[in-house]
Formats: sequence, C-alpha cells, structure tokens
Amino acid sequence: MKLFDPHGVATPNIEKLAEQGLKFNHAFSNAPVCSVARSTIISGCYAPRTGTQFHRRMKLVTMPEHLQMFPAYLRAHGYYTTNNNKEDYNYIKGDSVWDESSKKASWKHRKPGQPFFHVQNIANTHEGSLHFKKEQLEKRPTITNKDSVFVLPNHPDSELFRYTNARYRDQIVKLDSLVGSVVNDLAQDGLLENTFIFYYGDHGGVLPGSKGYLYETGLHVPMVVYVPEKYQHLAPANQGSSIDGFVNFIDLAPTVLNLAGISIPEQIDGKPFMGDGVNLTELNTRDESFGYADRFDEKYDLVRSYRKGRFKYIRSYQPFNYDGLFNEYRYRQLAYQEWKQRYEEGTLNLAQAAFFESRPAELLFDLESDPYETKNLANDSAYQDTLLTLRKGLKKWVTRMPDLSFFPEFYLRQKAFDNPVAFGKKHQSDIETYIAIADYSLNPFEEVKSQLRMALKAKDPWKRYWALISCSAFGAEALSLAGTIENILSTDPELINKVRAAEFLGLTNSEDPAPVMTKALYESTDPVEALLIMNSITLMHDAPYTYDFNIDSDKLQPAVAKDMEIGRRIKYLKD
Repeated sequence: MKLFDPHGVATPNIEKLAEQGLKFNHAFSNAPVCSVARSTIISGCYAPRTGTQFHRRMKLVTMPEHLQMFPAYLRAHGYYTTNNNKEDYNYIKGDSVWDESSKKASWKHRKPGQPFFHVQNIANTHEGSLHFKKEQLEKRPTITNKDSVFVLPNHPDSELFRYTNARYRDQIVKLDSLVGSVVNDLAQDGLLENTFIFYYGDHGGVLPGSKGYLYETGLHVPMVVYVPEKYQHLAPANQGSSIDGFVNFIDLAPTVLNLAGISIPEQIDGKPFMGDGVNLTELNTRDESFGYADRFDEKYDLVRSYRKGRFKYIRSYQPFNYDGLFNEYRYRQLAYQEWKQRYEEGTLNLAQAAFFESRPAELLFDLESDPYETKNLANDSAYQDTLLTLRKGLKKWVTRMPDLSFFPEFYLRQKAFDNPVAFGKKHQSDIETYIAIADYSLNPFEEVKSQLRMALKAKDPWKRYWALISCSAFGAEALSLAGTIENILSTDPELINKVRAAEFLGLTNSEDPAPVMTKALYESTDPVEALLIMNSITLMHDAPYTYDFNIDSDKLQPAVAKDMEIGRRIKYLKD
C-alpha cells in the first residue's frame, strides 16, 4: 500500500481512515503467522510465555490464570461482541468471549443503542490467494502492470516473481474495497461518529520469505486507527498524524480496554497506545519489538528477534535449519518452487541464495540503510557495541518471560499445556540454564568446550539436548566432542537426543544419520515428537547433505502413522 510502502498500490479507503485518524509507522505482529499472532492479540500476552507459539497447535492450551480473552471484558461491561468469522486461537476459548462468532456475525444484531465490539476478517490477501497454477500466468493477466512492480532484492527478478507481485497488489486493491464496504455499512447505520476503527494485517505479507519468517516483511504490519471527532481527547495526536513509536500486537488488547475505560488485567504483557493516560511524547519513545518463530505446520525452527530503533537482531538457535527447508503449504506457491529451483541451478546472487543456506546464529541489520535485511552487520567491528546491546536485550526477553520453547514441543504438550504459565514459572531457572547452553555457540569453541562436554553428560535430558544443538551450531569445530556425542547416539533414553546426536554427525559428514533417525522415528509413539524427528530427517535428506532415507509408513506407530503433518513430510521425501 502506498500509504506505508512507496512500492505499493493506492488504497483510498484505508488512506481516508488515516486522514481521519492515526497512522502507526512501526506496528509489529510479534509472530509472522496467523494463529500465533491472533493468540497474541486476543490475550495481550507473548505466545512463548503462554504456550501458544506453535502453528498449527497440536493441543489447545489454557488461558493464563485469572485472564480472559479481552473481548470477554467488553462483553461483561455491556458490549455486544462479534467476530466475522476467523478465530484461529491456540487457546481454549470458553463461552464468555463472543455474542456471535460466525460468517453472519454483525453489530446489527445488538440491542438498540448497545455499544459493540466487532472484528471483521478480510481474507482475500491470505497466502492461499497466491496458490495459482502455471496456466494462470497467461490466462489471468493482472490489473497491476507486472513490468512496473518492485521485486524484493532477495528474490529473483523473473517473470513469475513479477506476476506474483502484481497479483498480490491486485488482491490488496480488492481488500481496500472491502474495507470501504465495512466503513460504508457503519456510516449507513449512523455509527461512524461513535466508532473507533482499527485496520491492520494479522502478520506481514505473504510473498516468499515473508509469512513464517522474522524478517520485517513477516512482522511489520500496516496499522491505521480511525478516531471519531468527539473522541479526539482519547487519541495521542491530532487527526491525520503519523506515530513513530513502536506498537505491537500485545498492545491491542490493553488499548481497546483502555479506550472503553475498563481496567487492564495485570497478566497482560502489552500496554495501551491510545486512551486515558497515553502521552504522545512517551509513546514516541517506544522503540522495541520482540518477535518469535517456532513450528509452522510441519517445519520446525526456533528463531527470536529483537528490534530497537533502526537496528534489528535475529537469533537463530538452530542455525543449521535454513529458512527454505521444505514446508508444504509455503511451497504451493510457484514462486517458492522457482526460487528453490534457481538456487539448485546456481543462478542466484548471494542475497537471493541465503534463504537456502545455513544462517549465522546472529544477524544484525540497520533497517534505515538496509530495509530488506540483506547485509548482516553482526561481524562488522563497527557495530559490535550494537550487537552486544541487542544480544543482551533479546536474552532479557527470553529469560524474563520465560520462553517455553527451550523445552521441545512434545514435552510441553505432555507436561505444560494444562497450565503453561505456571509451568514456566516453576521451571524458569531450568530455562535460563538451557538458554545459557544454547548461547555457548556464540563464543569461541575452545572457551566453552569443557562446559559443553559437561552438559553433554548431564543428567537433565534437556541440558544434553541443548548441548547437542550447540555442537551442531559449531559444526566441525566441535568434532573433538564426537566421542561423547556417539555415546549419546547409542545410550540416551530420549529418542530426540539420539536424533540430535545423529544430526551433528550428519552435519559434520562424520556418519550417516539415516539409520539412527529412522529407527527413532519407528520407535516414537508421540506424533509431536515424531514430527520433530522428521524435521531433522528432512534437513539431512535435502541439499547439501542428501542422505538417503527410505521411510516405511507401515513401521510407524499407529498414532504417528495417522498424523497429517507426518504424512506431508513422508510424501515429500518420496516425491
């Protein structure tokens, strides 16, 4: 959209809302995928603290104790609450949230004069809109001129990528028209003078490498808030103003409650950016955003981001898990398929090829000079102070929450999801220890070699787990610990630790990981554990490793064999 992006298309209806309200230049979804972002919005809580960070969920989790989804508070204060119609929360919802949540839900069904809170989901810019067949490139020309579109510098500038960009812009134009229809409905009902309107995306864009990734294209969202004239005193700035202070999805729940004059529950992580007590000067000092990416469908990763002002820090806790590792839903896009094909053909430049190669454990970007995050400054001596500051800032986030993802998802599902927040508090010191072991990989190997050896021999299985991952991050540098790792390979009681040990040996070309990984897959009775095993198998199967796996589905345990995500991985390996 031209309102936010000089390379976008005109969106007159959204632009009109901005003229009569506020434009937020730095709005962030915290998570780059819908269910996790929506769970963040509806609770006002960071997902890795509350166990809602995995997409799609294998188990719904309970809301934090003494906290409800925020529309429930509005409903309790007399508001008619409606949602049309996507929910996609990773929490157990309960019955107190919505008066209506359906394709027919509308404020029109409320009692005369009753205040309302309505959510209207517009889905035409969803990722699925770019799942088209090759024939459509010729049979369905775009309205937007594909020869005039801007192609991201990390994408190949091809006919297909230009068509994909143009088609996406066409969908944005349609979205703007649908926004206008909702606004017109409110106007016809005589409600505009009393209604705040929030427009925003539920994560970043859906072009390749955006949704599902912690780059700005996956996290930075458009946000506009229309403010009725009579409620200008609740806005931090005049109509038509642009706000540079950072706002995050954790801030939406407390903002709406604050505008309604409802007390904000202390369990909420965010803070209001509109309403009583919000000062423009203070708001514009807000310059931090924390992002998280874990499992997306069948693809696992563990990446965290911390942006402060113009600088963005991304910490990959498993840097050998490259971005482009196969994800069935992502790769329904022809552009993803072509991008990978061009990489395999060796026709991409360094910025374009990075998506298919192991990442550095730390990335640092200056977003003012490098908005598309193509130049990593982490090893630039001129930016070491910035790197250390942001590294410290991110570590503060993950330890303070605490971040539950330092336990494997299958273990959380077994032990934590009945009360994730209480589990996190109980195990906070354990999580801090696992983070410290993970961060060994940021030091010279010889300085942490003895600590890694101790962790590999620890009684706590998750200390061993993170020590193995740190060794894999070091790669060949850690081969002096291969003997200890081979012992884990044969004796560890945790299947996933045997797999992580085999992964290290495969990454370093020391030993074929296929026999150990395949055996562990057949022995696993937990589909979530098996899915994590399958992630390592897929990594070892793909270039540059190309180990041979021949998975016999008949040998899988019954619960594993029935899992849809497991089936996607096996189908990919056989194709």
